[in-house]
Amino acid sequence: MFVQIEGHQIFYRSFGPERGAPTVLGLHGGPGATHDYLLPLEDLSRFGFRVLLYDALGCGRSERVDDPSLFTLDQDVRRLESLRQGLDLGRVHLLGSSYGGLLALAYALDHPQGPRSVVTTGGLANVPLASAEMERLKRELPPETLATLLKHEVRNEFQDPEYLRAVDVFYRRHVCRLDPWPEPVTYSLNHLSVPVYQTMNGPNEFTIVGNLRDIDLTPRLHELALPLLVTTGRFDEVTPTVGQAIVDEVRGSRLWVLSNSSHMGFWEERETYMAGVGEFLRGVDRTGAGTNGSP
Repeated sequence: MFVQIEGHQIFYRSFGPERGAPTVLGLHGGPGATHDYLLPLEDLSRFGFRVLLYDALGCGRSERVDDPSLFTLDQDVRRLESLRQGLDLGRVHLLGSSYGGLLALAYALDHPQGPRSVVTTGGLANVPLASAEMERLKRELPPETLATLLKHEVRNEFQDPEYLRAVDVFYRRHVCRLDPWPEPVTYSLNHLSVPVYQTMNGPNEFTIVGNLRDIDLTPRLHELALPLLVTTGRFDEVTPTVGQAIVDEVRGSRLWVLSNSSHMGFWEERETYMAGVGEFLRGVDRTGAGTNGSP
């Protein structure tokens, strides 16, 4: 289905009850990926939620645009609010994966009337910290893999086949550890919007040189006054250190580290993830605040 947002066609999908149920609004990462890798979130409909996923402007099945000035965090925050109002969603549970977690936190700061709660999965608030942590993980790769990465990076050869094979080693350690990757994960990465990704992020996950590179929401996180669950994986490229830095600033928030996951716990530990997130969301709706303790 499509909805027109600020003059552009935005693609979305909805699962579960259409009326009378609170909405979980999933925010994909990249930036520049598609919503497809988030399809496991449909499982949350069994907890009584409507689950809505969409492709951001310039991504997936949504309208492609050529103006790079539209690809910024602030623009995504504004369009997210227009989407929420345009689809008459009311207050929503935001669930942001990776960059989607950064978007969820930025949105909650600028539009506190919009979210009931926020869940981040492999999300971040401090891009320089996340970059430093990914650099640390890169330095822990096998010596020959690291040497290949460094050789091509100094030459700006980010599309060299040898370099891309070395990047894949990092991804299979820290993005998704399943073998083989689920088809929707492969689809999302194969259909990554290069203009969006390179404008905002850079050539790959651990080389953040786009317009996100200096963003740090940490000084404002104390303003958040809503239930917040920060989830990450033990092997996540957005490390538990990054998640802890968020929790340290938001009163009542919680960090949940999935012990057998990297960046996609909703695939890698699907049943455990859904049970924990579903219970957190139901706790918010029962009491207006998240339940105490870990999921």
